[in-house]
Amino acid sequence: MTGQLPVARTHDEALLWLERVPCDGCTTTSTTWEHGLAQDDAGELVLAYDTGCSSCGADREYYFGLPERETGLGAFGGPAPSELIDAGQWLALADVLASRVPKDDPVARAERLGWAAAAVDEVLKFVPVGEDDVPDWAFWTEDGRKVRDDQPGRFRRPRLEVVLATYRP
Repeated sequence: MTGQLPVARTHDEALLWLERVPCDGCTTTSTTWEHGLAQDDAGELVLAYDTGCSSCGADREYYFGLPERETGLGAFGGPAPSELIDAGQWLALADVLASRVPKDDPVARAERLGWAAAAVDEVLKFVPVGEDDVPDWAFWTEDGRKVRDDQPGRFRRPRLEVVLATYRP
């Protein structure tokens, strides 16, 4: 493991990213990850996640840089935008969470909408101060670009703030 590693701001963010990475051997994404601290080739501490694929048994491991300081703000990370999950992927996650809100369980409803709001918060972190649009550089995955290309107006600050207000109690 050499070179600059993407930073995982929280364990939840790392797991969310890992859930999207298919196994090279069989393409499954379902597995249980072990994690802990390790040292990279330069002796710096990194987050290490490893598993044996639950489907084919292949060894899988990924490393992430540590944030410079504690990032306990928000559900997924601190004030800086994610280096793992792009703006389109965050909005797609918010859509999925909001679409699965139970109508008959107010506690589960509030929890699910809280996670959807946290995902929209993550999209807003990509919008530069004084601007209204999520910039092009915030979409680095094919999935994220597809979400933006399908409905680019959803990535304007005023619209994101309306969605956020809708999800928050």
